[in-house]
Amino acid sequence: MSKLTRHPLGRRLSLALVTLAVTAPLAACGSDSSGAKSDDGTAKITVLRSNGAIFEPLYIAEQQGYFKDAGLDVTIKAGAQDTSQNAPSVLNGEAQFAMTDSSGFLKGAAKNMPIRIATGLQSATTRTDPTDGLLVKKGSPITSFKDLEGKTVGLAALGGTIQFIVEYLVEKDGGDPGKVKFVALPTPSLTDAAKTGKTDAVYSFGAFYSAAKSAGLQSIGNGMNDLPGIPQGVLFSTQKYLSANAATAKKFTAAVAKAITYANAHPEAVKAIQAKYTTLSADFIKDEQVSYYDKTVNKTVMRTVITKMHQYGLLSSSPKDSAIYWDQAPTTTGG
Repeated sequence: MSKLTRHPLGRRLSLALVTLAVTAPLAACGSDSSGAKSDDGTAKITVLRSNGAIFEPLYIAEQQGYFKDAGLDVTIKAGAQDTSQNAPSVLNGEAQFAMTDSSGFLKGAAKNMPIRIATGLQSATTRTDPTDGLLVKKGSPITSFKDLEGKTVGLAALGGTIQFIVEYLVEKDGGDPGKVKFVALPTPSLTDAAKTGKTDAVYSFGAFYSAAKSAGLQSIGNGMNDLPGIPQGVLFSTQKYLSANAATAKKFTAAVAKAITYANAHPEAVKAIQAKYTTLSADFIKDEQVSYYDKTVNKTVMRTVITKMHQYGLLSSSPKDSAIYWDQAPTTTGG
């Protein structure tokens, strides 16, 4: 099967911006069941997108009229920089849906927040070339993830998806993830940290990952692609809203699914949205191939993420599937 090159900013969102615990109180659930209507009776929905990428199908659904055809009046807004912090806005009814990734969502679910995944947007897949991963300088004694025992790894942030995947791959390689030291560094400084020896290795992503390899750093493994199916972008809502407005929610997720199919078939439409809503340069957008989007969430892989994040101390509890997925969310099982 031919490979696609993953759009780096999409990975940047899923790896860098969703790392902190959701801290909204459970009491902030006032109006999340509201099924607001426009003057003409059209159901109104506000959805909070990321500030990075993976949001392209939302705008395609808007531009292609999929929301309108479904009888929906959808407003797309930029959400919190750390997308896990979109949960409070959904819980208090400011928005009906919001974006995050597996780590960002699970932080809230582990705290018993009544939020549920409604649909996926993107997951790691071997259909794409790696655009994130572990990097070391040339000549480093580190040639495998097991070699990270006793070493220091620089990350853009602690406690989230990046730290999880490093610990997971260390354990998978026969090492002890508890023996790896992690330090948080500004993303642009990760390359220099590895080159100068400030850290023994770094984990980078997107354009920073590509630039680091161009600067002479060597990659180890295949990053997130070594755990295919890990969700990198999902849309979630509250259980209360989904229960009270199931028909509207189903129309919304069906329109998004239709847009995902369109996005995968029309890369030029995705690039046009990137040009309008991201800070990527025109030349970069022109030369870069787009992401592969996927509505389906792999429950088996997600269970692995939950189990291991709890084992590594990155989640306060191990939520059950009934506390994670809307009963009409597009899910699958299997490795």
